[in-house]
Amino acid sequence: MHTESSNEASQSGLDTSTWIVIPLYNEASVIGGVVAELREQFAHIVCVDDGSTDGSAHAAAEAGARVISHPLNLGQGAALQTAISYAVAQPGCEHIITFDADGQHRIVDALHMLERARTEKLDIVFGSRFLDDRTNPGIMKRVVLKTAVGVTNVTTGLKLTDAHNGLRVLSVEAASRLNLQQDRMAHATEIVLQLGRTGLPWGESPVEVLYTDYSKAKGQSLLNSINILFDLVVN
Repeated sequence: MHTESSNEASQSGLDTSTWIVIPLYNEASVIGGVVAELREQFAHIVCVDDGSTDGSAHAAAEAGARVISHPLNLGQGAALQTAISYAVAQPGCEHIITFDADGQHRIVDALHMLERARTEKLDIVFGSRFLDDRTNPGIMKRVVLKTAVGVTNVTTGLKLTDAHNGLRVLSVEAASRLNLQQDRMAHATEIVLQLGRTGLPWGESPVEVLYTDYSKAKGQSLLNSINILFDLVVN
């Protein structure tokens, strides 16, 4: 597991005031590469292994992440809350970036969002795949995602263009207000609701979501989008 001190990381030019938090479940084939790429920019990465059975925790630790393990699979919402709570408690933490484990997010987008948060003094920056034309989710998936946006906006009172994007930048103040109870995919709406209630300044930033055969199989399929919409309705 990576043990580089904050002073050493600072001298190497890494960002030491931002924590990357990654919910992790059975991503052993890709998580090492995701963490290694993030480690080129950020000193602190924490993965919450949510009961994986494929060696994901070991792969993440070998690549340089701190790993917290759930003994049982509790769901992505639970893993995200554990990771955020851990990061908030770390000395010197100023911002937290939520990042997916499957390689669908781009670090350049995360860096741009973090810069916006700092320069515009935003406590919350949501990533949106619908603010530019880099992402092509397909017609049916776009319809489902846009429907989910509508439901989320009515529920939360915010006016987002993409309600279920896992790439977010949060100040410690914003992150400390979160207490996620939805363990399944409905946590994506719950986090928007709780952040909206803080009244803290927020914005949206364009991001690209990289749809690959792997990411689709791991949760970016049309069926999964429909499941998210179902979770929204029943919750």
